[in-house]
Amino acid sequence: MMSALKHKVSVLATAVLLAGCASTNNPQDPFEPFNRAMFTFNDTIDQAAVKPAAELYSNVLPEFVQIGINNFFGNLGDVWTGVNNFLQGKVEDGFSDVMRVAVNTTMGFGGLLDIGSEAGLTKHNEDFGQTLGKWGVASGPYVVLPILGSSTLRDTVVRPLDTWGYPWHYKRPVHVRNIGSVTYAIDQRAAVLDASNLVEEAALDRYVFVRDAYMQRRQSKVYDGEVPESKYENDVGPTVEDTATTRSIVNTDTSEPAQKPVVKLEQDVKLETAPAAMGATAPTAAKAAETALVTEPKQ
Repeated sequence: MMSALKHKVSVLATAVLLAGCASTNNPQDPFEPFNRAMFTFNDTIDQAAVKPAAELYSNVLPEFVQIGINNFFGNLGDVWTGVNNFLQGKVEDGFSDVMRVAVNTTMGFGGLLDIGSEAGLTKHNEDFGQTLGKWGVASGPYVVLPILGSSTLRDTVVRPLDTWGYPWHYKRPVHVRNIGSVTYAIDQRAAVLDASNLVEEAALDRYVFVRDAYMQRRQSKVYDGEVPESKYENDVGPTVEDTATTRSIVNTDTSEPAQKPVVKLEQDVKLETAPAAMGATAPTAAKAAETALVTEPKQ
């Protein structure tokens, strides 16, 4: 599994680096100087405090405890996910989320056990930024927020709504809420330790890698993994049509048969995070790009 993951990371890293070589002024990143400074700041905090805490968390806590923590906060996140699925017109997914919360809260000891997945209720992950994207609101420029990490202008503006829609936000007393939030943030960081290490080893420019992987993953989530070809905001390499046209021209202009490209970079590879029930040992680099820096609890 790890060799397959390393292969995917290498392919994605190559795509990102090729895109970076093609243009130093990315139209999706007009705030690059500021973003790079924030990236360095966040990475310093991550390396000094968050990553060591996540490694300790991963090595010391029994796996079933880590799974229970992830399930508990994930169950709370399903509430806001369900609201956003309804807002996006995905009624079936919305009712599935409602059923997941009901089943996991009642039969799963407050969400510690993920009975819903065992019952065939698929877990989703939606936020209001994705909802706006579904409604046609463009993501806007890439932004790196202090402490919070990668985002876009659209997602940054509506981030308070995601916070207000997360039930844990209303937990009292406040110190219990804060302890829980920090615990879940460390849990999320621990889930991508392997992938973030691969990113550190594979990427020549980690900022570019994280930025492009994050933007592509966010867009994929808006379209539920089925991004229309014309909607890619960060295309890498020629499209299928461009390749076909090029081959046609080459075949017309020369008697030599057109050679197949040495490397084929596929834009529609669906990379998803390994479920916590599997021990979170094989998260993807794209997910690591979203959570490898200092993270907040996911709604």
